[in-house]
Amino acid sequence: MTRPLTPKGAATRGRIVAGAAALIRAQGVEHTGLDDIRSVTATSKSQLFHYFPGGRGDLLYAVAAHEATQVIADQQPALDQLGPPHTWVVWRSVVVRKYREQGRECPLRSLTSQLADSDPRIGPLVASLLEDWHARLEAGAVRAGMSSPGALATSILAAVQGGVGLLMATGNVSYLETALDIAIAPIDGTGRKPSSAGPRRPTAGG
Repeated sequence: MTRPLTPKGAATRGRIVAGAAALIRAQGVEHTGLDDIRSVTATSKSQLFHYFPGGRGDLLYAVAAHEATQVIADQQPALDQLGPPHTWVVWRSVVVRKYREQGRECPLRSLTSQLADSDPRIGPLVASLLEDWHARLEAGAVRAGMSSPGALATSILAAVQGGVGLLMATGNVSYLETALDIAIAPIDGTGRKPSSAGPRRPTAGG
């Protein structure tokens, strides 16, 4: 049985995971080795293997778990407050703002395009994240009184995934904005319509 970590040990492990996650987002998992992580987190080799006995595989799984948690945390409390029409507009603004700030260095991209193939345990972790995210959206759609909450949650989650994918490829957050505007239109109650001109070209300000 693994001995529980002390508060200090848990903090050290968390610091290593957070540092590794930031490094992987910035330069990619294929270009991030244990020595890079040790350097960024000021961690000795013995410390690294103390907290991650399986080496790189254990650390990458811990990073994936951290990033999965972060994807949901970045949307809170708006995600779990979904229900009345105005709450969807608030959540949409939170999502767009967060991905605009993160750009290509976002937890979702790290999980789906970088970490998923690095360890067989990570694929199910990503699937679990998406199922949890879908369930939270569906619960909000139920509270909104929608007749097909599961289908609506699927379309909204697909809009986020597709919009983020296009943001990653182009640097243009307008794809995400437009996709979300269309997806939440049945319930946002604002009458807002996506621009007929389509996604805007990125400006110097992002």
